[in-house]
Amino acid sequence: MRVFMMLGLGLALLSACGPIPLPQAEQQCLESARLAQGPRGSVGVVADSEGNVGATFTIGMSMDYLAGRDPDQVYANCVLNRSGQPPSRPFSSLPQLRN
Repeated sequence: MRVFMMLGLGLALLSACGPIPLPQAEQQCLESARLAQGPRGSVGVVADSEGNVGATFTIGMSMDYLAGRDPDQVYANCVLNRSGQPPSRPFSSLPQLRN
C-alpha cells in the first residue's frame, strides 16, 4: 500500500512538470533570447530629500551570451523544452521584441 502511495505522489509531481501551452512558452522564453543577444544595463541618478545625490548602475548578461549562442537557437530550445513544440515563429522574425 505504501509503495502505491509513493508511486502516486511521484506521478503527481512529474505531471506538474509537464509541457505548458506554446504561447505561454514563447512569452516566457523571450527574455532568454534577448539576453543571449548581449548584455543589458541601466544607469540612473538618485536623490533624497536631504540633498544627497548618487548614481545607480546595473548590468545583466546570460551564460548563453558568454558562450556565443545564437539567440534564435536559445529561443527555439527554450520553447521546445517548455512546450514540447517548436516556436510558431523564430525569434529573429519578432523585430519589435528584439533589442
